[in-house]
Amino acid sequence: MYAVLETGGKQYRVVAGDTLKIERLDVAAGQPFTFERVLLVNNDGKVTIGSPTVAEASVVADVVGHIRGEKKIAFKMKRRKGYHRTVGHRQELTVVKIKEIKA
Repeated sequence: MYAVLETGGKQYRVVAGDTLKIERLDVAAGQPFTFERVLLVNNDGKVTIGSPTVAEASVVADVVGHIRGEKKIAFKMKRRKGYHRTVGHRQELTVVKIKEIKA
């Protein structure tokens, strides 16, 4: 059984027991979190597609912790003008472990 859920503007295909790095959630580490935006559920070949979400479907996960992603470097430059800037960015992430899929 697997599901496709949406969080942080991205879609993830999850199975019970998966560990995901998603955009930061305002939930303390060790607390459960329920994803309500489930777009698709496949229950042993029986596929349910939502429009836009599947009614009464949810994915329950435990928040493992909060981390920061790898540093991304953006270098801006205009040739022959003496202009150059280096900008770095690290995304705040939440690590979650999927407990169960409720359909």
